[in-house]
Amino acid sequence: MKKKLIIIGSGPAGLTAAIYAARASLEPLVIAGSTWGGQLMNTTEIENFPGFVEGIKGPELMNNMIEQAKRFGAEFIFENATQVIANKDKKTVKTYENEYQADSIILATGATPRKLGIPGEDQFYGRGVSTCATCDAAFFKEKTIAVVGGGDSAMEESTFLTKFASKVYLIHRKDEFRASPIMVERALNNPRIEVLYNTEIKEVIGDIKVKALKIFNNKTNEVSELNVDGLFLAIGHIPVTDYVGETIELDEQGYIKSPDGVHTSIEGVFVAGDVEDHKYRQAITAAGAGCKAALEAQKWLENK
Repeated sequence: MKKKLIIIGSGPAGLTAAIYAARASLEPLVIAGSTWGGQLMNTTEIENFPGFVEGIKGPELMNNMIEQAKRFGAEFIFENATQVIANKDKKTVKTYENEYQADSIILATGATPRKLGIPGEDQFYGRGVSTCATCDAAFFKEKTIAVVGGGDSAMEESTFLTKFASKVYLIHRKDEFRASPIMVERALNNPRIEVLYNTEIKEVIGDIKVKALKIFNNKTNEVSELNVDGLFLAIGHIPVTDYVGETIELDEQGYIKSPDGVHTSIEGVFVAGDVEDHKYRQAITAAGAGCKAALEAQKWLENK
């Protein structure tokens, strides 16, 4: 199959790109993945996406975006991209089932949050366990929460969460942080933050929502329970870029390298969303990036 444009990914970036590209009569093919919709499929309530006064459920928003893209002529296949082979003149996307040719490609496969891999973590994801303080902090007003991590993200999220939570436990498995000194100082000087060093989380405990954490002190070997209303994971993200191989240039963290957040190292291949952006990671910024990628792809195809 030969297409003008293939979009790989079906989160806010990929779907916004599909809407814009379809309205431009590019008839894009969206390789949505067997598990489609991105991280918002695990989000129960979204309150910070413009236009939804009462909020909207993540799966509902993603389904609406798919239907909107289909309405304008986007085609969807629910397969996983396994390889991209691209140069200026020829671009191929392979899945387990098929092989597709395209004049242009938009990469919008996002990133997945690193998890602890402990009991209860997946069970309570979206019901007290979160990977985004900016997204979910408002749900924890005057609550007690925990943040796990030792880098700048953990310091930043802990400090931000004190604007809402009455108490924040900052949990780290070592006795010192790898974060920058100024970020550590800011967290340590915050009266609402209590640091638990040499501490590992072994289990998330709850009923309908998170109630407590089973924690282990790796210095004293003491096991105890810590009563909290929520747990924020701040241990990094993994960009979904395994399918690009050596075709597209990546940075040292594995994110797609781009000088402007849109263009990649290959002419005619564009990028959008969390697969490139490791700073903001918001649905609205991903959607904006998808819009820009589609407009740049349209311009590039017209010139070609």
